[in-house]
Amino acid sequence: MFQLKQFNSVGLTVFLFCLLGGMMATSLTHHPFFAIAGGLVGVYFLFAIKVVDQWQKVALLRFGRYRGLRGPGLFLIIPIIETLSRYVDQRVRVTTVSAESTLTRDTVPVNVDAIIFWLVWSAEKSILEVEDFIQAITLGSQTALRESIGRHQLAQMITERETLGHELQKILDEKTTPWGITIQSVEIRDVRIPQALENAMSQQAQAERERQARVILGEAEVQVSEQFAQASRVYNDNPGALHLRGMNMLYDAIREKGAMVIVPSSAIETMGLGGTLATASIAKHQ
Repeated sequence: MFQLKQFNSVGLTVFLFCLLGGMMATSLTHHPFFAIAGGLVGVYFLFAIKVVDQWQKVALLRFGRYRGLRGPGLFLIIPIIETLSRYVDQRVRVTTVSAESTLTRDTVPVNVDAIIFWLVWSAEKSILEVEDFIQAITLGSQTALRESIGRHQLAQMITERETLGHELQKILDEKTTPWGITIQSVEIRDVRIPQALENAMSQQAQAERERQARVILGEAEVQVSEQFAQASRVYNDNPGALHLRGMNMLYDAIREKGAMVIVPSSAIETMGLGGTLATASIAKHQ
């Protein structure tokens, strides 16, 4: 049982012309020979005329032996004696592969999706050296992806996707070169981890950020205490500077109207500010 997709528009057109021509000749001569002959010739050309698109190649087999490539364009074959292989598309093609629940080097189950860009550079090899190169690429890519995942840790899978893609491209290209196929690039599209592990990693990252914040705060306290210690040594060697600093602080505090300043008595005695405060209070009341 023949399928319509085995034929092309050129062959169908020639078949119809031959059939109609034979029928017209039969109607004029009243002899069925021309109709039968036109039908047979049309059927022959229907199977003999083949058209290959610009981006395709096909192998011609005569009694099962390889006789060369055909295409692109129109050509003729001898039905029954000659047959054609599957058509080979030589454009850049895309294959999506995935690895589910595959363990990384640090035993973390991940789901990885990858995209492979490849093309057939030798249609002859892709037809004669491998039965189904599309399936071979898909299965080989899945196996290589799983092996690569097992050699890397989770952190590398997430942060070094480009490196992983280059590694896969090299491995696959070595496998497919004898088939006349080259792997142009491999892109890691997505790396998914279990939800429970994702939550744990989020909590770990949050704890790490809090730890860093506390460390920074502690370092700031150390720096401030060192500055205070240095200032205390300066004031201890120069009491006049301490008195001036105390007076400046009090001035800044009481210059606002209605401001109230509470100063420890020890500080007043240490800096000798009793007279200063009294003078400031009298001046304020006046």
